[in-house]
Parts: sequence; structure tokens; C-alpha cells
Amino acid sequence: MGNAFLLVLLGLFAGIMSGLIGIGGGIIIVPALVFLFGMSQHLAQGTTLALLVPPVGLLAALAYYHQGYVDLKAAGLICAGLFTGGWLGAKIAVSLSDVTLGRIFGVILFIVSLKMMFAKS
Repeated sequence: MGNAFLLVLLGLFAGIMSGLIGIGGGIIIVPALVFLFGMSQHLAQGTTLALLVPPVGLLAALAYYHQGYVDLKAAGLICAGLFTGGWLGAKIAVSLSDVTLGRIFGVILFIVSLKMMFAKS
């Protein structure tokens, strides 16, 4: 039962971060599942994708929407691409080794972090 409590805490933290700065699933939950819960990279990514399907930040998105901060047309268009892209990406990911997939994930996070830290606004 201790693991269940920690998983709920992970979800709570990721939810707060998602609502606060728009990140959560990939950047917080996947590494936590790998390093804190001992999941393989594939299992962590698949689990994260499965858990994001139902809520996908609905309440957080509603809060932004009520303040006029949601472009529904842009969201719908991105969603259309995301639907197909998610399937294609998953087909590629399951064909890679855990080590290769983890390295690709790490490189992407590293590049994004450098851009966020050193880009001029």
C-alpha cells in the first residue's frame, strides 16, 4: 500500500506542475517511474500515456479557458496531429531497446533544458 500512496503523491506533484507550468507527464512522471519505482523505460512511457488519456489536464485547461487563455482552434488542430503522431511514435518506440529509448528521452530533455535556461526572451 505504501507504493500506492507514493504513486498518488507523484500524480499530485505532476498535476500541480502541469497546472502551474504546463509540464507533467513526460518530464516528471516518466523519470520518476524509472528511477523511483524501477520501471523500464518502455513500461514508464506506456503507463504515462495510459494515465494521461482520461484527464489530460481537463480541470487545468478549464481554468485557463475561463480566463480566456485557450485557443480552441489551435488546440483542435494540434490534437489531430498529436493523435496520429502519438501512434507513429509509439510504433517506433516499441521497436527500440530500453537503453536506446532512455538515451533519446534524456537527450531531448537535455536540449529542452538548455534552450529554456539560455534562450533570450
